[in-house]
Amino acid sequence: MKKPNLILFGIDSLRRDHMSLYGYRRLTTPHIDKFAAGGTVFESHFSPHIPTTPGYSSMFTGMDCFGTDVVALRHQGGLGPHVKTIAEILGEAGYQTTCVGFGSNPASRGFQKYIEFPGWGPGTQGGRSPKAEELNKVTIPELTRLAGDDKPFFLFLRHMDPHSPYLPPLPFERAFYHGNECDPANRSLDGMKAFKPFCDYITSWLPEGCTDAEYVNAQYDGAIAYMDAAIANLFAQIAALGLTENTLVVITADHGETLDEHDCYFDHHGLYEPTLVLPLAFVWPGKVPAGKRFADITQAKDTTPTILDLLGLKTGIKYDGRSLVPVMRGKARAVEPEFYITECTWMRKHGWRTPQWKYIRALEPDFHFKPEIELYDLVRDPLENHNVADKEPEIVKLLDARMNAWIAKREKATGRPNPMFTNLNWHGKGGGPFKTSQQAYDSMYIGSMVAAQKLQASEVRKEHETQRGSKI
Repeated sequence: MKKPNLILFGIDSLRRDHMSLYGYRRLTTPHIDKFAAGGTVFESHFSPHIPTTPGYSSMFTGMDCFGTDVVALRHQGGLGPHVKTIAEILGEAGYQTTCVGFGSNPASRGFQKYIEFPGWGPGTQGGRSPKAEELNKVTIPELTRLAGDDKPFFLFLRHMDPHSPYLPPLPFERAFYHGNECDPANRSLDGMKAFKPFCDYITSWLPEGCTDAEYVNAQYDGAIAYMDAAIANLFAQIAALGLTENTLVVITADHGETLDEHDCYFDHHGLYEPTLVLPLAFVWPGKVPAGKRFADITQAKDTTPTILDLLGLKTGIKYDGRSLVPVMRGKARAVEPEFYITECTWMRKHGWRTPQWKYIRALEPDFHFKPEIELYDLVRDPLENHNVADKEPEIVKLLDARMNAWIAKREKATGRPNPMFTNLNWHGKGGGPFKTSQQAYDSMYIGSMVAAQKLQASEVRKEHETQRGSKI
């Protein structure tokens, strides 16, 4: 019998709490909801290392940031030879491997074929951006080709909805908003417009004169709903090609998104819950239990070990993550309730998260002029609006000690220093860490959608093309 196939949906910037799959008040993911009901959903899934490059590095290798040595969006160089990606593992096992929309990132090492699609900026639909439809245009022919081959396949799809710019095509633009986005009395976007690093980029894709942050939030939700509708076409194609019974489908994300919260302004930086929380669902009729939901805390590093376990492939690799198959089958799994968190996007910070506390320490001054230390009580203050570091010095001391003990343990286990301490040009500006918040504020600037796209792609493309196979 032909080995089972794998289709992995990686939906960029998709925060868990804005999906109806997880109880969101708006019906944003009806097709994913229905599809995932045929499988197993994990309700407390996290990407501890953000943003895209470290998030996918962990997801694709089964390692934490000490294992991958990757913590920054603008990671310099490729993945180290000490790790293997799931694409490399499956390729060696006789799989055809295709990556759609992610060929320029070092985390995508090892695919045999790379396909790109227009995933940024306004399209031809009245300035709206049909990103998911563009993905479908190149994916459906490739899926059809793979289905007709004797070899099993691994197809990875990197959806660029709901990543900014939030420009869902009609009718999704007005699906969740019925007000006047240009009401001059509304001042909710004043903070964003006064924030030099982001204001030009964000206003470049908003309606002229837009004043309402809720309009922008609704565009994010509309982008999710639009993406969900486009993914329904892929679900239908999987069924039409007769792939359902022999294909594991995984739905997840690399990180979440912060909207009009925490001064992060419609982006995925800041170690707050909206950026760390992700969806995770496995669907494979007869192999993955249907209609199951689990509240166990899981992490991106668990994804690859779980997939390989379900596919029946043994590698001999000692992963930092653990398979979730025992959980799916009702067996107990030792919990990992607290964990190390990192970011090198627009700020370089790390911290420690427990079920009650979120401790964040800046490793250099940040461009939001935030304090060096932040502490949030996730039980009493789940939205993380009240920094209690000054009121709870003993808790800060305790969590800092636990974090540093973990760092020392992982440095000893890997024989390498914490990459958070060695990636000093994470911002790509040269000159080492920022000395002041003002320096960071003046340096970290996105001027346009083109500039933002280059940050995602161009800086790493030339450096890594020689490490990959063919690309179309």
